[in-house]
Amino acid sequence: MRRPSTGAPPSDHPVIDSRDLLRGQREILIRHGDREYRLRHTRNDKLILTL
Repeated sequence: MRRPSTGAPPSDHPVIDSRDLLRGQREILIRHGDREYRLRHTRNDKLILTL
């Protein structure tokens, strides 16, 4: 039988708070290589990442 997940991230992965990325903005651009991605914080308090 599997134990239920605690929801805690694995300790070997860094955790970055979305507030640190967004810095009060509702939308930011993230450059990865030669592409730019748009990260939006929605009214429903969700994050959406699009190309």
